Amino acid sequence: MDSFAHTPAPPYYAVIFTSLRTEGDQGYGAMAERMVELAAQQPGFLGVESAREGLGITVSYWADLASIAAWKANAEHQDAQRLGRAQWYAGFKTRIARVERDYGM
Repeated sequence: MDSFAHTPAPPYYAVIFTSLRTEGDQGYGAMAERMVELAAQQPGFLGVESAREGLGITVSYWADLASIAAWKANAEHQDAQRLGRAQWYAGFKTRIARVERDYGM
């Protein structure tokens, strides 16, 4: 991702996924791309930003908590989560936050 997500005026929600990867790709790159494509098709999805250099951080933005719950329950996303636990992540943390303000230049 080379640009900021275009989010609406707050409030909205951010899902912050922080991870440490295992060695090697093992299909991770293709699955990560697929998950962004799939998330973008979900009702309530607002955008995503991601960076990785050692510690990886992906922030996805959502209109409401129900949209986040629906994304978490998506069958293809659940398959990716299982693979993540089994082979791609040495560790991860997910945080969900309500965005009250945003600003920038």
